[in-house]
Amino acid sequence: MALTTQARGSGSDSSKPGVLSIGGSVTEIVYALGQGDRLVARDTTSTYPPEAEDLPDVGYMRALSPEGVLSVSPELILSEDGAGPPETMAVLTSSGVDIVTIPNVESGPGIAEKIKRVGDALGVSKEAEALAANVEAEIATAKARADRLAGDSPKRVLFVLSMQGGRVMASGTGTAASAIIELAGGVNAVTEFEGYKPMTDEAVSVAAPDVILMMDRGGDHAIANEVLFGMPAFQPTPAAETGAIVRMDGLYLLGFGPRTAKAVSDLSHHLYGG
Repeated sequence: MALTTQARGSGSDSSKPGVLSIGGSVTEIVYALGQGDRLVARDTTSTYPPEAEDLPDVGYMRALSPEGVLSVSPELILSEDGAGPPETMAVLTSSGVDIVTIPNVESGPGIAEKIKRVGDALGVSKEAEALAANVEAEIATAKARADRLAGDSPKRVLFVLSMQGGRVMASGTGTAASAIIELAGGVNAVTEFEGYKPMTDEAVSVAAPDVILMMDRGGDHAIANEVLFGMPAFQPTPAAETGAIVRMDGLYLLGFGPRTAKAVSDLSHHLYGG
């Protein structure tokens, strides 16, 4: 893996350990706490704020190599739960590098705890407490507003993760997509299974979504609205009748980090206006 290197920020404190951040929301939290100058590298999912992309990239968080990670000489690794593969994490653990795992969460209180965990690891607990309280309050406000807009007629929302080979890979319960839909005043159109699974055309039609929600993707992963709604799975749905589809940046929508309140408000606006 080819990695570019750069010096840590000129305002950084060299007495503090250099940090590798793995996971987009963790990286966002590091910057939100004013500690971005301590980062020596990040993973591919860490694309916000824009300056994060200037850092060396050690690869996708679930397909890391020990050599790639250790080549940036981190003294502390802050990693979202699920980084791997396990063999890589075992090598990194045995290397003596401090590793702090940050749990994945899908709620306002959960995000607050995640912020506090990152803050504790970076030695800025006071700043983390303040940020956590602010983010949790903002999410509660955004949810309350979304619920008011939804009223007694919440929209049924189907989150489509991908359309590989024309097959709908969608979100059931227990996912970040399901959680953000509910926070934004919607109802997950699929409750028959947990996680992300392929659905038959008939199952999509039966789910009867009012709105299709997708990540905003380009290149080979993009699919035009007219193509999507022209597929047999979607043609009979209310969403196809009205052309209701919402596309949002994946990290922004599903990251459950400091920007989640704004993501809730934006999704709610797409669903209900206002």
